[in-house]
Amino acid sequence: MIHATIDAMGSSSSAGTPAPAIAGNIFLVGLMGAGKTTVGRVLAKRFGKTFYDCDHEIERRTGVKIPVIFDIEGENGFRAREAAALRDLVTLQNIVLATGGGAVLLADNRHVLAAHGTVVYLRASPADLWQRTRHDRNRPLLQTHDPRAKLEHLFIERDPLYREVAALTVDTGNQSVRSLAYMLEQKLRDHFGHGLPRCGSAGDSGAH
Repeated sequence: MIHATIDAMGSSSSAGTPAPAIAGNIFLVGLMGAGKTTVGRVLAKRFGKTFYDCDHEIERRTGVKIPVIFDIEGENGFRAREAAALRDLVTLQNIVLATGGGAVLLADNRHVLAAHGTVVYLRASPADLWQRTRHDRNRPLLQTHDPRAKLEHLFIERDPLYREVAALTVDTGNQSVRSLAYMLEQKLRDHFGHGLPRCGSAGDSGAH
């Protein structure tokens, strides 16, 4: 389980020191419970970027929690709001963005993510995701009689889409936030040539 706190991540001198810059935006995708928000905050601090969470932005805009939007507008209504928020967020500069688990369902969302930054897929098994989300009542899609089976279905449905859009895939496993963030930082540095800034626009995110 991703169990370490952000404070623990910052407890060592190396973790508390901003890392050399990596150019452009970083977008995290993956299923609910993969650690996008927790790890995203750590990465933003490490790289001196601004952190955004798409679900939190939707809640800020509407003034209500995500489950309320699902109750009133259904999943289609929520997806429309999500797409609108994404279109605005990806145009910002030097950010780390944690996307919602279903953001990749729309082809247009996948396109704007790939066009405006580096997409990273935090991949976790349904079993690990279940352990992380089983007590969370703020996940509308898991409010079913068999949430574990729902997670397995979502994984089968979405894993190919995450892989399609991502420039990098990181298997989260049973790691602490510290270990996962370190692994992801190293993968990003390797992807950009050992941390050297990219030439060209932020949209030049490599092969997907």
